[in-house]
Amino acid sequence: MLARILAITIKEALQMMRDKATLALMFVMPVIQIVLFGFAINGDPRHLPMAIEINDVSVFSRSIDSALRNTSYFDVTHVVRSRADAQRLIEHGDVQFVVTIPVDFARDLVRGKRPQLLVTADATDPSATANALGAIMQAVNQGLGRDLIGPLATRQTGQMPIDLVVHRSYNPEGITSHNTVPGLLAVILSFTMVMMTAMAVTRETEQGTMENLLAMPLRPFEVMVGKITPYLVVGLVQTLVVLAFARFAFDVPFVGSFWLILATTTLFVAVSLAVGFAISTVATSQLQATQISFFYMMPGILLSGFMFPFRGMPGWAQMIGEALPMTHFLRVIRGVMLKGWDMQMAAWESGVLFFMLIVLGTIAVVRYKDTVG
Repeated sequence: MLARILAITIKEALQMMRDKATLALMFVMPVIQIVLFGFAINGDPRHLPMAIEINDVSVFSRSIDSALRNTSYFDVTHVVRSRADAQRLIEHGDVQFVVTIPVDFARDLVRGKRPQLLVTADATDPSATANALGAIMQAVNQGLGRDLIGPLATRQTGQMPIDLVVHRSYNPEGITSHNTVPGLLAVILSFTMVMMTAMAVTRETEQGTMENLLAMPLRPFEVMVGKITPYLVVGLVQTLVVLAFARFAFDVPFVGSFWLILATTTLFVAVSLAVGFAISTVATSQLQATQISFFYMMPGILLSGFMFPFRGMPGWAQMIGEALPMTHFLRVIRGVMLKGWDMQMAAWESGVLFFMLIVLGTIAVVRYKDTVG
């Protein structure tokens, strides 16, 4: 009995050693997880983009500007002179924070009137703003501390010399579900669309029906479109289900156009189906298709901004994230649902998704031709 068990064990070990996908899953997956969680993921994001709106040019304004630039939490990327410019930067997602120094700030500070300092935060991702808001207060105190000396030293005794007013845009209550539920739409669609389509061609091979498919007078493009069309309908049904739960179960706001959400979601579903079809032309079995799909999904979940703040990752991780379709779809779906993006605001991210669809679709068709050959 032991000899028979040993024989089966050796046979399975040899078969596993010949399966490159299994070996990759065994060695590469732990390395990817260690690298991503150890180096790329940061729950306390730094170097968040910030704009400063200066309506009162004074030594105090310059000190606040300098103090915010010197902290590692922020990168001051814009200095604006109007509220409209500041609001546009927040709305488009170009900055995470806007610090507004009001008119007569220096005069009121000198007179001891505790002038207001307005901080506008993009709160669509609450986890990216919590610690940074505390850093703003600390930086402002340090900056003003260098100027409130001599006769003005009494302004530093007791309460803060200014009144810091925080306005959390788009999610004033900091409800996490307003950020995660739209993100779940991207994860669910990506996972199901890629996984199901990745097994479309490999299933034909394993079931022995590939020969019948190849005997038909079909072009590779026609086969690909015919294969993914049913799953496109499945994706749209999943979209409606998730959006219904988001609206009625979690009370996620729908500020933008529903039809724009549906259009961009359809585009993302098409991109995910193209990825799945490309994987199906590489994998030799449904097991390999599943394994490769998991390899694709892990960076998408971790580096797209779904679970962790995108701006909190190092530059190399953000570059990888920019190459993932989920990253751009997350920006669109959150922008439309929470910020009320219109077609013009969503044009860039949608254009990137369309470009990815063309590239991935071409790769899938070329790979299918090679498979047929």
